[in-house]
Amino acid sequence: MVRDDLYITVPSYFRCPISLDVMKSPVSLSTGVTYDRSSIQRWLDSGNNTCPATMQVLDTKEFVPNANLHRLIQTWSSQNRHNPLDDSSAESASPLSPDKIQLVVKEIGGEEKESDLSKIASFAEESSENRRFLAKMDGFVAMLAALLIHSDDKDLSPPVVELAVRVLDSVSTERLLLIPKEKSPNSLPPSLLRVMKQGSSRPESRIAAVRIIQSIAIDAESKLAVAESDGLLLHLVNSIAPRTDPPLIDAVLSCLISISMPKRVKPQLVRLRAIGKLREVLRSPSVPAPTAEKALKLLESVSSCREGMAELCGDSGCVEAVVRKAMKVSDAATEVAVTILWTACYLFRDQKAADAVVRSNGLTRILLLMQSNCSPAVRGMSTDLLRIFRVNSKSCLSSYDTKTTHIMPF
Repeated sequence: MVRDDLYITVPSYFRCPISLDVMKSPVSLSTGVTYDRSSIQRWLDSGNNTCPATMQVLDTKEFVPNANLHRLIQTWSSQNRHNPLDDSSAESASPLSPDKIQLVVKEIGGEEKESDLSKIASFAEESSENRRFLAKMDGFVAMLAALLIHSDDKDLSPPVVELAVRVLDSVSTERLLLIPKEKSPNSLPPSLLRVMKQGSSRPESRIAAVRIIQSIAIDAESKLAVAESDGLLLHLVNSIAPRTDPPLIDAVLSCLISISMPKRVKPQLVRLRAIGKLREVLRSPSVPAPTAEKALKLLESVSSCREGMAELCGDSGCVEAVVRKAMKVSDAATEVAVTILWTACYLFRDQKAADAVVRSNGLTRILLLMQSNCSPAVRGMSTDLLRIFRVNSKSCLSSYDTKTTHIMPF
């Protein structure tokens, strides 16, 4: 017979909008929305400058502790402490000292791995000082890496593996030696791939797995080994979807940018329809600026091969999305967007791409861009594009109502 006290209704405002877990350290942004400290810190550390819930641009990235909500959560936790499902949460609510954590680390090889790792994860999430303390602890990072590599041999449960991934991601500062010397088709530990592909309801675990994979790929050899791990590229590309958690998309794009550098990886991404996925990211009106910038960088990388350029030029919607983002994201994104258009229209002289630029009012945008404080490289490529289109002020600016005097570049 099922006990009624095993079912607990968690107030919705106790849950972090990002992780959907009960918040351990609630903090509020300038928009007034409250998140768990570790979740919002990861979002901001990824380069985002918006509130994940409202997508408002933040006036400041500073956040303040929500003491009232913290007290409410603690009160609620203490009232439900008798319930077995809340033992770990109640236990993790009390802060552990570095001395106690050292004892926990020594016991991590015992039977209480999940409980021990949960305590360590909570300790790491509390502050950057705690993470530095763990990172400097002799042999700690190597122990976690070994735990992942040999997790199948030790028959570790999925929650234990996910906790190990989250802790390893939070404390690792150096290259992780997780790829065996023999480059098998499954170069990455299967446990790490499982967390990335499946994970639990916590997007943080999947994000941590993707970030670890990116940290492994630091040179040409390791990038290729990672990219050729069984099913990795397919899953990363499929993760770029509208329903995917925004911080996870951001992490996936960063990882793909890193591992797409080897020449033979780019055609694989084209065959996996990466360009279509990137088109949808760039079309989204709510995509954060850092994520849009990464999408453009990955598009530039993928389209630098012959197959990628053909796919891009044949996708007028993608070309139009690049034009629209050329002046709306950042200076770095502008340069990448103009480079993509210049390569397609000027270097390859593709008529389909040129038609897509014209349809999206690209010529007006290019003229406006040249009159802004753009870089010499952007100015030079824009001049080449205008020459290709044989632009004149009347045909190009007919839909642009302004009293500004436009000076043609040639």
